[in-house]
Amino acid sequence: MEIIRNVRMMRQTARTNRSQDRSTGFVPTMGALHEGHLSLVRRARDENDVTVVSIFVNPTQFGPSEDFNQYPRDIEGDMEKLEAEGVDILFLPEKKDIYPEGYSTYVIVEGLSDRLCGLFREGHFRGVATVVTKLFNIVSPDRAYFGQKDYQQAQIIKRLTTDLDFDIEVVVCPIVREEDGLAMSSRNRYLSPEERKAAPVIYRVLRMGAEGLKKGLSPSEVRKMMWEEMKREPLVREIQYLSVYHPESLEDLTGGDVIIEKGETVLIATAVRMDRARLIDNILVDL
Repeated sequence: MEIIRNVRMMRQTARTNRSQDRSTGFVPTMGALHEGHLSLVRRARDENDVTVVSIFVNPTQFGPSEDFNQYPRDIEGDMEKLEAEGVDILFLPEKKDIYPEGYSTYVIVEGLSDRLCGLFREGHFRGVATVVTKLFNIVSPDRAYFGQKDYQQAQIIKRLTTDLDFDIEVVVCPIVREEDGLAMSSRNRYLSPEERKAAPVIYRVLRMGAEGLKKGLSPSEVRKMMWEEMKREPLVREIQYLSVYHPESLEDLTGGDVIIEKGETVLIATAVRMDRARLIDNILVDL
């Protein structure tokens, strides 16, 4: 596995691969890799000639009261995992290379960024959209791989890829879960043993909502049912959002007398806090 830390060298390598008609699959990460990340790596490896993974804890997507300094980091462990998966290139840029002195240009995807997590993490998706745009320009992949767990992020990246005319296929891969249903996340490391036992309530509530929709309950009825069930778990300190949404616009479907037609697909998504850990999850429901 080749390790590249320099932006210029990564660009040069990308140009060489393109000139040789070698397709590149790209998995951007912030490290602290788990099985969810590695499932993206395997998909990229299977579908491309060259697999590139980046690790960069992006400061611009963290708010002033968020966990940038505490965000889990395990670069040596990450390298071992990526080596074992047969990754060709690990791109490890430094902050000064991504955001040089005087940096003042940002990418904002309007509309999609203002909903769900965007209501609670001001500036978060501006940081995500900016760093992904920069990484796309540096790595020049043919395909980029993201997990469905960060559903809103994936939709935003798909939109910016279209709007900014990137010739890149955005591939969204299924959520990887623990045996008890908890979505894998680097932030699961923040959970205490008691919270870890309680955390599967999140997926259980989402599945309950899906069953309610399939039985013909309205989105507003399903939302009420899910909130009541989530509140029964005392270790869930805060429910930031929990509802039924349009899968593309992310519009909340519980307002008014919304009727979901048979054959449609909807999104059920949530973000909750359990002391230090803010956990997100979602499921797509085919009706």
